[in-house]
Amino acid sequence: MFEHLYDVTESSNVNFIGCISDNRRYDFAIVYSSHFFGKPLVVCMQTGRSAPLSADDLSDCDMIRSRFLVPDVQTAEEIGHLLRGRLPALEVQDQY
Repeated sequence: MFEHLYDVTESSNVNFIGCISDNRRYDFAIVYSSHFFGKPLVVCMQTGRSAPLSADDLSDCDMIRSRFLVPDVQTAEEIGHLLRGRLPALEVQDQY
């Protein structure tokens, strides 16, 4: 038995971004939503993995590597740089 938490429909803007490293291609969809404390939902199209992220989260290369199955730190840094300009910066009090 589930406790119903929410059921919301909203129109969202989506930004699609593609890039390539020396070894792999990455395609991301960024879904801008009012959910997730204002963090857009970032979806890696290759792995199907997603995470709500803000620009502040992108400084953590280990998080990028684990969330999107990125094999090395350099590629994670490049992905962070690519996404940083497209995600809002949120202060901690904005999130909770």
